Amino acid sequence: MQKITPLLFTLFSFTAFSQSVPSPESFLGYKLGDHYTHHYKIVNYFREVARALPSQVKLVQYGETYEGRPLLLAFIASSENLQRLEDIRRNNLRLAGVLKDGTAPDEGGPAIVWLSYNVHGNEPSSSEAAMKTLYALVDPSNTSAKEWLRHVVVVMDPCINPDGRDRYVNWFTTAVGKTPNPDPQAREHREPWPGGRTNHYNFDLNRDWAWQTQTETQQRLKQYNTWLPQVHVDFHEQGYNNPYYFAPAAEPYHDVITPWQRDFQVQIGKNNARYFDSNGWLFFTKEEFDLFYPSYGDTYPTYNGAIGMTFEQGGHSRGGLAVIKADEDTLTLADRLEHHYTTGISTIEVSSQNAPRLIKEFHKYFNDAREKPGGEFKAYLIKADAYGDRLRRLEALLDKNQIEWGQAPSASFTGVDYETGKPAAFKASTSDIVINTNQPRSNLLRVLFERNSRISDSVTYDITAWSIPYVYGLQAYGLNTWVGTTAPAAATPSSTEASAGGYAYAVRWTGMNNVRFLTQLLNKGVKVRYAEQSFQSGGQEFEKGTLLIMATGNGSLGTQLWPIVTATAKSTGITLYPILSGFVDKGADFGSDRVHFIHRPKVGVLTGEQVSSLEAGEVWHLFDRELDYPISQLDAEDIGRLDLKKYDVLILPSGYYRNLGDKAMAEPLRNWVREGGRLIAMEYAVEQLSKLEWGLKTKGQDDKKDDDKGKKEEDYSALHRYGNRQRDEVMSSVPGSIYKVELDNSHPLAFGYPDHYYTLKQDDHVYEFIKEGGWNVGVIKKDNYISGFTGKKAKEKLKDGLIFGVQEMGRGEIVYMADDPLFRSFWENGKLLFCNAVFLVGQ
Repeated sequence: MQKITPLLFTLFSFTAFSQSVPSPESFLGYKLGDHYTHHYKIVNYFREVARALPSQVKLVQYGETYEGRPLLLAFIASSENLQRLEDIRRNNLRLAGVLKDGTAPDEGGPAIVWLSYNVHGNEPSSSEAAMKTLYALVDPSNTSAKEWLRHVVVVMDPCINPDGRDRYVNWFTTAVGKTPNPDPQAREHREPWPGGRTNHYNFDLNRDWAWQTQTETQQRLKQYNTWLPQVHVDFHEQGYNNPYYFAPAAEPYHDVITPWQRDFQVQIGKNNARYFDSNGWLFFTKEEFDLFYPSYGDTYPTYNGAIGMTFEQGGHSRGGLAVIKADEDTLTLADRLEHHYTTGISTIEVSSQNAPRLIKEFHKYFNDAREKPGGEFKAYLIKADAYGDRLRRLEALLDKNQIEWGQAPSASFTGVDYETGKPAAFKASTSDIVINTNQPRSNLLRVLFERNSRISDSVTYDITAWSIPYVYGLQAYGLNTWVGTTAPAAATPSSTEASAGGYAYAVRWTGMNNVRFLTQLLNKGVKVRYAEQSFQSGGQEFEKGTLLIMATGNGSLGTQLWPIVTATAKSTGITLYPILSGFVDKGADFGSDRVHFIHRPKVGVLTGEQVSSLEAGEVWHLFDRELDYPISQLDAEDIGRLDLKKYDVLILPSGYYRNLGDKAMAEPLRNWVREGGRLIAMEYAVEQLSKLEWGLKTKGQDDKKDDDKGKKEEDYSALHRYGNRQRDEVMSSVPGSIYKVELDNSHPLAFGYPDHYYTLKQDDHVYEFIKEGGWNVGVIKKDNYISGFTGKKAKEKLKDGLIFGVQEMGRGEIVYMADDPLFRSFWENGKLLFCNAVFLVGQ
């Protein structure tokens, strides 16, 4: 038998690889950069590489998008490491302290580098780069990659947002000709509404990491939190005129970020710069993209022990296949993917070279989190909301993020009250929960719960306040001692049996489960009423907004009424309270005009080019996924041609509506309201309505006119230094801060609330109090600021004004919501307010 020499063996192996593992070009039939690749082809390429080289590549489908496209993870490692992939994962969790199986963690394993591509669908170059990166890592002629994979396991998510990507790519394919047109004014550079940036429901998945409101995020984070990589890169695109951005990030950094996390960002940045310098490519660092808001693809990993980074290539939706930039150079898709490929490979390289230090610092990070957590408090005690579901929803969020919590003891405590900011003595019950900070997720917990985050730089990229007790509307206390807890008790089954023996059944109006109960009954044709005033029956107190289901009016359902009510109560997890008589102990009897029949509203929401796709998506997602209640999406362009009489409720998400810019064009909408319609206006839609002289005025409009008249010629207030322009802008900015809103909870818009609500302000808009024909349901008074950054000039304006109100107009109403109560679907305490506007107001 002829002996095979090492050289012949190497040649044989390379030939076999070349025949079995196709390059992207040979598999796709075109060179990367010549076309945008549809998602299914990216999936097929990854599957083919995994099939051809199972010793080094493992492919896992971890879920599906709303539209049914597969979500994938590829694990690339040396053959030795891939064989023990599960052992590596479990050891990594031991290092983080989240797996306690009696085995000591080993700091000698490989580091884990996680690369996430295409979270914004119309930033598509990174998924193209992912294919090139995969091929480079498994190419046997790439001796450097072989060495890297001895020290790191690479995890690749080739496309986080397949629905958005295909929305963009499918549109672009129809718009581009045989030869791409680089003219930035050409149609192929003008993506139509809603664009491919977002997912199916128009949610920005790069703002959803911590909140996990979307199915793509929920499924991805289940995987991410069972690995906890040492390094995570989130690949993006920005405006096509911008040079490439990579770490280190801009200020503000949250102060939980460790010196090591900061330093290693610099190391990666310098390695990236080395490659960019050698190619003569432009780049920038330390500007614009900060590390503060906790729900990004760089900050969430950072607050979970990783070196989390955003890399931004110029291009996104207007880049096309080629575009002429302002400097008259032409940027191509091939350029863009090459830049992303380079930073991805560079990150793997420098991580491999520093794997032992990455592992050691990762282990230290979690040891410190458990043994010496930082922050203002050692524990948080969250009070249960009586009869509500807000605490259950918070518990679900904690579980999604693997934050440990337990049942509180029945005892007395002293802690800082989140509502007053002052120490207070209180009693806890076993219905309350405690979250101790001495746990692996201590830093993420601190970021999510701290009352005021210290901002080192007021020029920030996103909202600056998100403290969870305010978001959920729950009473919370910060404690200076750790608290012994017990495992959460199993939920006590609700009383959900309804029978024909009683006069009626009452359901408390305290949370979103109650809303879902209502919508399901309405969908099934059950007639429901609500009590405008609190009442007492059978020795029990029932608050305003309590739902009442009676046989009266439901005769058409016959014997099916109570089985329907019982099944709906069980499926929504609410409690039914039997009422034996319509003669109540206190309050209005059930035949009173203070008990209102709830008409099943037909609801429409305006969408299209004039509307914020994000806010329209929030409304759509709420109705479609949380309420399971029909809603018609209507194009704002068609408002003059729509038969509005078909709808009882019309929702105007934030936007700039052309019909609201002209009084005559807006008159048909006003007539619809007068004839009994209910208009719900949000954010900038409220601002536009305030200019129509329908009754609402922007606060300070008249004062500003008077001030302008009284100005003297020598007034120098308009003189500003050019170098301070960014700082001057933030003086009037409100990049997401929390304010306390005083509520009139006797009005149906505020049913289910105490006398206050915490709102997220994203602008300085407040409105004059409605003096006649309306109700000032939610107002900001003096000193109602709670947390987050608010510019000095903006803070002066944000007082003594209306935020939520109802204006009566003929037989209809306009509900004003100057702030977004559905913000990114994570502002949980605002959802009931919005549902009140839809289902209770005006009934």
